[in-house]
Amino acid sequence: MIKIICSEYIGGLRLRLTFADGQSGVWDGSGLLHSKNTLLTIPLREPAAFARVFLENGALAWPNGLELAPWTLHQQMAEAGALTKAAA
Repeated sequence: MIKIICSEYIGGLRLRLTFADGQSGVWDGSGLLHSKNTLLTIPLREPAAFARVFLENGALAWPNGLELAPWTLHQQMAEAGALTKAAA
């Protein structure tokens, strides 16, 4: 099962994510947050709110209740060529 083991806020609406399979990359949340006009996504367009991200059971989560599935993020990042494998 794909899980996120580390999330680092790097500015704007971007996070550096490391997955349990050893792959990592930068995820830009702006596409998702600006395409969904919901009570959970609109507040996170503000970088200070977005930066309050934390991990819950291997998924990205925010205090307002939004959670993003790690396997979906992994797949999207892999398809975009945004993941790299850590050197052994």
